[in-house]
Amino acid sequence: MNAPSSARVIPIDEAGAFPRAPRTLEDTGLPLLFLVELASKLLFVRGQMRLTEISHQLHLPAIVLENLLAFMRAERICEVMRRGETDGDILYELTDAGRARATEYLGRCKYAGAAPVSLAAYVAQVERQSVTKMHVTKEDVNEAFRGLIINPEVRDQLGAAMGSGRAMFLYGPAGAGKTYLAERLSLLLEGDIAVPHAILVDGEIIQVFDPLIHTPVEHDQRPTGLDTLQRPDQRWVRCKRPVAITGGELTMRMLDLDYDASTGFYQAPPHVKANNGLFVVDDLGRQLVKPEQLMNRWIVPMDRHHDYLALHSGTKFTLPFDVVLVFSTNLMPSEVADPAFLRRLGYKIHIGPMSEDEYRNIFTRVCEERGVPFNETAFQTLLSEYHKVHEQPLLACYPRDIINQIADLARYRGEAPRLTPDVLHWAWHNYFASR
Repeated sequence: MNAPSSARVIPIDEAGAFPRAPRTLEDTGLPLLFLVELASKLLFVRGQMRLTEISHQLHLPAIVLENLLAFMRAERICEVMRRGETDGDILYELTDAGRARATEYLGRCKYAGAAPVSLAAYVAQVERQSVTKMHVTKEDVNEAFRGLIINPEVRDQLGAAMGSGRAMFLYGPAGAGKTYLAERLSLLLEGDIAVPHAILVDGEIIQVFDPLIHTPVEHDQRPTGLDTLQRPDQRWVRCKRPVAITGGELTMRMLDLDYDASTGFYQAPPHVKANNGLFVVDDLGRQLVKPEQLMNRWIVPMDRHHDYLALHSGTKFTLPFDVVLVFSTNLMPSEVADPAFLRRLGYKIHIGPMSEDEYRNIFTRVCEERGVPFNETAFQTLLSEYHKVHEQPLLACYPRDIINQIADLARYRGEAPRLTPDVLHWAWHNYFASR
């Protein structure tokens, strides 16, 4: 039994989206010796295991593992401890020689979980379920932003940008709602995708599935029994399209592979975990690195739709860059990037102050939510004696923040909240730290 000479792309199921379970060792796209190492480490960590248990842990069909374990028995790496009523009940354990090998394997890499997929299979799957294949319509946008008070022109810009799959740059003053709108774009992501637990690159394991970013589809249950030939490949998780959001904590190092020397394997960077979905860089300009450095990091990926990464061994490889990239910042575009980069940004969308009518609509809605009776006289006072006098623009965040202050004071006093000149004055100056 020989290791496959090259990686094979696993066929997809009838829906045309999800890989089918491998039928042979060669179908896994993984080298035989790698699978031997993985199974040996699992048996070392878990001790005696039934075939069904090994299948569950490695996310590989029992029929594939039978051949692998037969090879390991022939090499005196493992042995059968007890036979059951079915093949799935056969109990396996490492031999003394197998334990010695497993100790050596674990010294290099402690990963003993779900079998990874090949790099070729991952690339093909990401391209198959590309975010650029989504079709976003005006009706989709209206549904996603239903109940949200937003300038119609901005709404159409966001919808067109999502439909194009190109990067967008949201800019405007703090509190205008940029972050909220960027997060709301996730409602325009449609369809489920397949995300691998991990991928194998040049013998190294890179974890991709992240429960903080990927949301499994609830009906995706692991099949039972041994006959999984026509079932989904359990090395992949059926998920909603991912949304990854980074902010002031983002560093250049975070955009590379994260190698853990204590475990011997890697974590994929956030933009790789966000493949086929949305990647938001929030608060651009608040990071420790200069905005220009972060922006320049994306020039090649945005142009060529793939990114270059490197293993600690020095091996370089490419991965798809298939995300809708969103930058959100309080800075003007000219302050964070040069003209050459700005040309590569598909959409530069200004999120600014609201009109008086839009501001009133938000204010009355927040009053209703917090149980504060709306008072038109008080609202006009807010506009003329506070916003105008103090030259504060009508930003989307202010109504909720001010009304929350009023509701907090009423609860503290044990009285019903009301919009009066006194409490309005108190809330405004408390919020803006003015006198």
